[in-house]
Formats: sequence, structure tokens, C-alpha cells
Amino acid sequence: MDSDRETVLKRYGLTERKAPLPRHVAVIMDGNGRWARTRGLPRIAGHRAGVSSIRETVRLCGELGIETLTLYAFSTENWRRPAREVSLLMALLRHYLKREVPELMKNNVRLATIGRTRDLPAPARKELRKAIAALSGNRGLTLVLALSYSGRADLIDAARSLASRARDGRIRPGDIDEATFSGALSTAGLPEVDLLIRTSGEMRLSNFLLWELAYSELIVTKTLWPDFRAKHLVAALREYQKRERRFGGLVNLNRTWKGGRRT
Repeated sequence: MDSDRETVLKRYGLTERKAPLPRHVAVIMDGNGRWARTRGLPRIAGHRAGVSSIRETVRLCGELGIETLTLYAFSTENWRRPAREVSLLMALLRHYLKREVPELMKNNVRLATIGRTRDLPAPARKELRKAIAALSGNRGLTLVLALSYSGRADLIDAARSLASRARDGRIRPGDIDEATFSGALSTAGLPEVDLLIRTSGEMRLSNFLLWELAYSELIVTKTLWPDFRAKHLVAALREYQKRERRFGGLVNLNRTWKGGRRT
């Protein structure tokens, strides 16, 4: 293991001697509204406070060498919220992208998106394109923002794409397998999701990464997203490393970890 990474792991009381850290962590950032309500503040105040949690989570994932972090930032269902709240959320997205690009650049973070981003307002799309372009040369953590995202919609879009290719003779229906289908999703090219963290204690997936979470480890914390800090992420990572990932099979207890992989 790289000595610098070993130092970072020790700093947070982590180790990969017995089990590796996840390559891909996904987070349902829930609880912003409740955080604001308990303080007598408008809901948008909770979303603003949650930006600090995003910053700390992104920074720590990068330091730990986690390859991909996917954040559920705005779902297709969120369009049903009051127009003023949606407008403020889009403004917050633009503000986040403008303010955080230097920090992301310093930390070698690459930015990507999943979801129907074409539905975002033009100013938000423009700022998103600028940020993605500015960070495209980075080779550290890949930060994926799920924006106007729906797991069901992504499955439908993939099915339509494959149906169109089959109709045009570019693929035979019998050749469609899991790999082919995965390649048609907006998450194509990303590592499998190893760990899903949901904050605020809710026990549901909320239409997030329905295909990709098939064998992910799920960890739910009662901590509201604006209160989520490095110690909470480290606790989730420790819990993840205790799990035996069988993927529907049985664990071979004679196999050992080597270089972050089971051999």
C-alpha cells in the first residue's frame, strides 16, 4: 500500500489489513429539512448547511483513496416541491459549483453527473458544464452528482436505448446480458457501488440506483445530513469492513486479502 495512504488510514483509525475500503460509496443525503425545522429555520437553510457535509465527505473520500463518491443531490420527484424551494435549490447548486471548483481542483477531484440533467434550468446546466470541463483532467476521486435522477427513469432510458439498437440491427436481443444492460445506464463505466449510506434514519432507497445497489452494503445512520462529518463516515467505513460480502454465494474462509483485494 502507498505509504501516504497508509498514513491517512492510520490518522482516522482505519486499516486495510483484513478487508479493503469500498471503491464506490453512494450517499442519500437526507434530513436537511428536519435539521432546519428543529431550529425554526426555512428548509433552504438545511440545504445550505448540508454543503459543509458534502465538502468534508468529498475531502475525506479523496484522502482515503476511494475511487468514486455518488451523492443523491436532486431527484426527479424533487421537482414536485414548491417552486420557490426548487428555485433556491438550483441557485444553491450554481453557488456550490462556482465556490467549490478551486477546492475540488486542489484535491484532484473529477466531476461527473447522472440523471436527466437536461431538465435543469439553463444557468445550472451552464455552470455544471463549466465545472465538469475545469475538473476533467483530474485523476483522483470521481465525484458523481445525481441530478434530476430517478432509478426507474434510468432503467427505462436504458431499455429504450437497447430496444432502439435492436430495432436498427446494431444488437441482437439475445445478446443483451447484465453487462450490456449496465453499459446502457447513466452509471456506465463507474465501479460497482460497494456501500450505500443513508442519513436521517429513513429505511428506504427512494428510487436511487435501483440496479446498481443489488449487492451493495447498506448503512443507515440517524444523523441528519447537515450534521454528518468525518467521524460518521469513518464509522460507516469501519462497519462496512466488518461485513462479509458473499454476492449470493458462500465466503471461502481460506481466501485472504492482498493489496486491497480478496485472493
